[in-house]
Amino acid sequence: MTSDPTGAREGAGQLIAVVGIGADGWRGLSAEARAALLEAEVLVGGPRQLDLLPAECAGERVAWPSPLRPAVPGLLARHAHRRVAVLASGDPLFHGIGRTLAELVGADRLRVLPHPSSVSYACARLGWAVEETEVISLVGRPPAGLVAALHDRRRLLVLSAGAHTPAEVAALLRERGFGPSRMRVLEQLGGEGERHLDGRADAWPHPPGDPLNVIAVDCRRDPDALRLSAVPGLPDAAYDHDGQLTKRHVRAATLAVLAPAPGEFLWDIGGGSGSIAIEWMRAHRGCRAVTVERDPVRAERIARNAEALGVPALRVVTGAAPEALTGLPTPDAIFIGGGLTAPGLLDACWAALPAGGRLVANTVTLESEALLADRYRRHGGELVRLAVAHATPVGGFTGWRQAMPVTQWAVVKPVDAQRGEER
Repeated sequence: MTSDPTGAREGAGQLIAVVGIGADGWRGLSAEARAALLEAEVLVGGPRQLDLLPAECAGERVAWPSPLRPAVPGLLARHAHRRVAVLASGDPLFHGIGRTLAELVGADRLRVLPHPSSVSYACARLGWAVEETEVISLVGRPPAGLVAALHDRRRLLVLSAGAHTPAEVAALLRERGFGPSRMRVLEQLGGEGERHLDGRADAWPHPPGDPLNVIAVDCRRDPDALRLSAVPGLPDAAYDHDGQLTKRHVRAATLAVLAPAPGEFLWDIGGGSGSIAIEWMRAHRGCRAVTVERDPVRAERIARNAEALGVPALRVVTGAAPEALTGLPTPDAIFIGGGLTAPGLLDACWAALPAGGRLVANTVTLESEALLADRYRRHGGELVRLAVAHATPVGGFTGWRQAMPVTQWAVVKPVDAQRGEER
């Protein structure tokens, strides 16, 4: 059997007990979970979790180092021939250490003993249906990640990063036009020190409290706040831009043919204001993207737009394509919004795209349109012209003002094309 390159799979066969524990500590654990902790020769967890264990748990206590993930393989390898129990907050596989362990050592080496998660406790206190409540984790993530989930009358549970997170969330809600939202902070859920705090985001009255907390948000939008839809085609006013922006109606049509799906990765080339990549990532929290923009000022603007619209994880690469594409992860889809005439760009994108991947290119110039027509003849797909006109005043009447038409080529790379390149 080939060993894992990290060394974490050495000593395979010894199960690692992964025990979820709540604020109620030892008394809240099942008999099975208690037995696993009592039998363990090594107890691994955060200092707060380890402090919840009684003296009868005689195993060596090891606190997680920081950063945690790179240290896991070596730590487990050092104790490969001992009985190890890992402590996790609540359900180990819900935003917990269980996922990291499963990825690093394999699920077959884990014996997971979950405890009710903080979300289950919070919904029980609030009377909210778990399946209808969206959960956003801000643990190790910027608060801006909450923005994409803000919709009027939506219920959110925010997993807090610490005592100051409620005030940060309140400030973000005010800035994004959700000041009237009701916030409830639920501290030490299930423990003897459980406490609930209540208030509105626009007048949050409470100082920082217990760092172990969950924030419940009943979203309410200010009537005059810009309304952002859950589907592509956000208002142009949602973006800071210098005119280099794929306009709303063309953007919606472009995202429709790019067809984002959970877990997929997009290359957005010639980012401009970042609108295509941003709305790709807003389509689902699992969607990922990189945008390539040669202008440093625009690249910085893209990063600001991404944060303002709730996708701060958007990767921005400053540089000219195709050179800037080197080393990027394999894309599921590619959008080219600028630089089509750059030598080798279309060839590089086609070569990077796997079979079944989508490529969409937009242009308003005759020179680039000729390139797309040639590619359409060679590879097929769809070649369309998108034209949008807006009603505007004409004297005392109303007429149509035509925007520049956009030529769009959209194609799915066939399996035969990939095989031909491999040969």
